[in-house]
Amino acid sequence: MTTADRQGRLLAISDLHIGYAENRALVEEMRPETDDDWLLVAGDVAETVADIRWALETLSRRFKKVIWAPGNHELWTHPKDTVTLRGVARYEYLVQLCRELGVVTPEDPYPVWEGPEGPVVVAPLFLLYDYSFLPAGCATKEEGLAYAHGTGIVCTDEHVLHPDPYPSREAWCRARVAETERRLAEIPDGLPTVLVNHYPLDRHPTDVLWYPEFAMWCGTRLTADWHRTHRVAVMVYGHLHIPRTTWLDGVRFEEVSVGYPREWRKRSEPPGKLRRILPMEVGSGDRGTAPGVGRGRGGTR
Repeated sequence: MTTADRQGRLLAISDLHIGYAENRALVEEMRPETDDDWLLVAGDVAETVADIRWALETLSRRFKKVIWAPGNHELWTHPKDTVTLRGVARYEYLVQLCRELGVVTPEDPYPVWEGPEGPVVVAPLFLLYDYSFLPAGCATKEEGLAYAHGTGIVCTDEHVLHPDPYPSREAWCRARVAETERRLAEIPDGLPTVLVNHYPLDRHPTDVLWYPEFAMWCGTRLTADWHRTHRVAVMVYGHLHIPRTTWLDGVRFEEVSVGYPREWRKRSEPPGKLRRILPMEVGSGDRGTAPGVGRGRGGTR
């Protein structure tokens, strides 16, 4: 093994959805490539606290550092979960759980990756969405939701992701965006960043969705220029269940989700493969998958 082979990798995965036995088995098999590998987990680990704990504890024992950004599923107050906290209280509970496991959260100091292609600040984000990715022809959230209900593509968040004590999910989103922008502005000049968020910072990755109306639950226009203003080397996200690499203004966007078994069974690549973020893999610049693979009606993301 060469010296280069022994250097650490910055790896990423998201949308583990370990409530499915097949996906839980994938997590059981996940291993680092070297003793110095970090793992970025971009949300949607599971819906129950017990499953979230098992997955993050399992991974934190194997990787040198695990960094977590929450997805919408972790924030659900699911009827099968014994933890019935809602909104901010649930998020804070999960942050404390992660800290007990040594997992970095969006509330912790941003770590600096000193491995290949470093130093780079790795910033896990929690931003939510504000319904600003509206369907064509819709001018307001109300019009967008009416259109979505008409097509039957409505995210389960509408029933189980509560914004308490905020009056709405978009109000919570705006507060998170403002606080996160303040923290990102404090990163020293000259240091590039890897931003890790469950949702893409820009709308362009949603252009390939089978059901474009689902984009309303996929991010916010408030972050559309962050890949330029915060010296982003790579933007890591999930949620769409369409793993691929895209580029915008010279910035690499990596969708790193596993997705549901019914989705990953259709792909040619083995499921659960960790995506290398740094150093960049040769040939990753044109990686992609069939547009909209696996987006079923019903909006269960």
